[in-house]
Amino acid sequence: MSGPRILVVCTANICRSPVGEALLRDHLQKAGLVDWVVSSAGTWASPGHLASQFSVILLDERGLDIQAHRSQPVTEPLLQQCDLVLCMETAHQKELREAFPAHRAKIYTLRQVVDERGSVRDPYGGSRRQYERMVAEVELLIEAGFSRIQTLAWENYQKRGGDGSS
Repeated sequence: MSGPRILVVCTANICRSPVGEALLRDHLQKAGLVDWVVSSAGTWASPGHLASQFSVILLDERGLDIQAHRSQPVTEPLLQQCDLVLCMETAHQKELREAFPAHRAKIYTLRQVVDERGSVRDPYGGSRRQYERMVAEVELLIEAGFSRIQTLAWENYQKRGGDGSS
């Protein structure tokens, strides 16, 4: 059985959330949590789109390959499988909590896990420098919030009936 499941959410699931997914998965693997599952989706995503070019390039420079990424929309079945949802914007959190009220308690912004307010700015259509800032910000937030991310996901996993062997 797999461990806890975390979903990273942005708008189109092509810039920020694929970056967050890859960086978080890398952190979990380095921490020995290899059975944890990380995926990503978008509140306004059309299925099947590739990650943005700068997101692919910048993660490749960090040794992470997201070329196989394909966008997907947030759906009820996807949320049912997840133990924690990390949104890039406060608007995403609000939208998901309203559209999927049964999952309200497990939907956070990435900034909330480090006790901050606000959103991660969308670099879509912007320069490499804007993407570099986004990647650095997401990386910093994941590093700073890593233990809280683990705790929140694990607690919800246990509530969902996780096997406890992870």
